[in-house]
Amino acid sequence: MTTHGGFEPVFCTIVPPHVLDKLAQAEDSSLAGPARRTLQRDAFERTQRRLTTVIGASAVAAVADGKPQRTIHDARHGTDLPGHKVRGEGDKPGKDATVNRAYAGLGATFELFLQAYRRDSIDGNGLPLNATVHYDRDYNNAFWNGEQMVFGDGDGEIFLDFTIPIDVIGHELAHGVTQYTANLTYFGQPGALNESLSDVFGALIKQYTLGQTATEADWLIGAGLLAPRVTGTALRSMKAPGTAYDDDVLGKDPQPATMDDFVRTGRDNGGVHINSGIPNHAFYLAATALGGHAWERAGQVWYDVLTSGRLKQQAMFADFATLTVKAARERFGDGEELDAVSKAWEQVGVRTL
Repeated sequence: MTTHGGFEPVFCTIVPPHVLDKLAQAEDSSLAGPARRTLQRDAFERTQRRLTTVIGASAVAAVADGKPQRTIHDARHGTDLPGHKVRGEGDKPGKDATVNRAYAGLGATFELFLQAYRRDSIDGNGLPLNATVHYDRDYNNAFWNGEQMVFGDGDGEIFLDFTIPIDVIGHELAHGVTQYTANLTYFGQPGALNESLSDVFGALIKQYTLGQTATEADWLIGAGLLAPRVTGTALRSMKAPGTAYDDDVLGKDPQPATMDDFVRTGRDNGGVHINSGIPNHAFYLAATALGGHAWERAGQVWYDVLTSGRLKQQAMFADFATLTVKAARERFGDGEELDAVSKAWEQVGVRTL
C-alpha cells in the first residue's frame, strides 16, 4: 500500500481540537465531561495510528470492479474496532438509522469519485469501505484512522449523531484519498490544505447527492450536527469562513477567509482546521463564479492537482494555488475556468507563482 511521497496515514477528526478544548472548559460538567473524554479518546487513537504506521497495517483485499464494498460495524458504545458487523454490501436497510446513514454515506462518496472522476474507491483500486458506528459513549467526533471510518453518537447537548451530515462522512473518507495520493503533511499550511481538500470533496459529495448547483448549495460543513441549544449552523462555512457558529460555550468560529487574517499557532497541528478556511473560500469563489455543478469544473481542477503527482507533501498554499491555475489551463484552456480559479486565489490573498 503506497502513496505519492510514501505511505504515512494520519488520524483525522471532523471536530477540531480547539472546539473540544473550549467545550472541555465549560462550567457545566454535562458539557465538559464528554468533551474531555473525547479529547482523551482522540489522543489514544492518534497514538494507535502512529503505532500501526510503524508496525504495519494488515493487508486489505481490493477488487477494482467499479462497485462499492461496504461493511458497517456497531461498537455498541465500546471502543474496540471494528466492532460487530451489522450490515454488508447489498444487505437491506435495518431499523438502526445510524447504520443506514453510514452505509448510504459511504456509497455516496464512492459514487461521486467514480462518476465524476473515474476513481474506483478512495485508493483508486476498489478499496473496501469500512465504518464503525455507536463508538464509545457521548463521543463527540468522527474520524478516519487510516483504515476505516468511525462515528460517535454525540452527547446530545452540543453534538448530535455524526452520521447525520453526509458531508462529514465524505470529508473523512476524502482524507483517505489524500492519503493515497499527495499524502500532504498534517501540519501548518500543508495540513490546512489536507483539511481543505476534505471539506471541498465533502461539500461536493453533498451537492452531488442533492443534485445542487454551486448557487443552490449552502457551502456549510456539518450542517445538522449541532444540537438545538448551540448558536450556530455548522462546523465551518466555505462561503463565509468565521461565521459558522458564535456560541457562549463553543466560542466564535475562528476561521479566516483571507491571508490577511492567517492564524499563526502551534495548536491543532499549526492550525490545520483553522487556516483551511482560506483555501476553502478560494474554492467556493471559483465554483460559484463558474456556476453549474461544482464537481464538474472547479472540483475537476482540484482533483487533477491532488492526483497529479506534482503536489508535494510539504506544499504551501501558493504551491497548491499555482498548480490549480496550471491544471485549469491544461484541462480547459485559457477560458473562464482559468479566470475563475486565478481570481479566486487573488481574492483570498494567495499569490500564484
